[in-house]
Amino acid sequence: MNLPNKLTVVRIILAPLFLLFAVWDFPFHYAVALVVFIAAALTDMFDGKIARARGLITNLGKFLDPLADKMLTTAAFLLFMVTGQMNVWALMIVLTREFMVTSVRLLAAKDGTVIAASFWGKFKTVAQFIAIIYTLTALEFSTWQSSVLSAVVLPEAVFSIPLIVGEVLIWISVVLTAASGVEYVWANRHFFQGEK
Repeated sequence: MNLPNKLTVVRIILAPLFLLFAVWDFPFHYAVALVVFIAAALTDMFDGKIARARGLITNLGKFLDPLADKMLTTAAFLLFMVTGQMNVWALMIVLTREFMVTSVRLLAAKDGTVIAASFWGKFKTVAQFIAIIYTLTALEFSTWQSSVLSAVVLPEAVFSIPLIVGEVLIWISVVLTAASGVEYVWANRHFFQGEK
C-alpha cells in the first residue's frame, strides 16, 4: 500500500475516533474532536497531492478516498443532528446525494471504470470541512458560557450567534453537496443508458 492510501486509511480510522471525542462529555471535548477532525482533513489534502505529484494514483485510492471523506463528514453531521445544529432534512439531502453517487460508481465499476472525484465533488468536500470546523469551534465556544472561563457576564447572543452562523454554513455546504450530486449524475448519465 502506497503512502497516499495509508494516509486515507488513517482518515478512515480517525473518523470514528473524532465522533467518540465529540460525543464523550468531558472538558473541552469539542476542542479535542476539532483537532482530530483537522488532522483527518489534512490527510485528505496531502494524500491527493502526494498521489498526483508522485504518480501514485490507484484504483484503491479512488475507492478509499471518497469513502474516507464520507465517513468523516457523516460522523460530523450525525454529531450536529444530536446537538441540534443540523436539520434532519439537510442530513437527508446529504445522504441521498452520497447514495446516488455511490450508485453511479457501482454502475461504472460494472463496466470496469473507476470514477474519481470531480472538481465539484472536491469543492463540496472543502465547503463541508469549512462548515464542520467552524461549527465545532462554535460548539466549543458555547460550552464556555457556564464555565469559569466566562467569569465576565456576557450576553447570551455572544454564544448563540456563532451557532446560528454555523447552521447557515452547514446549509450552504448542503446546497453545494446537492449541486455536486446533480452534476455528478449528469456527467455520468451514460452509465444509466448502458453506453460508454
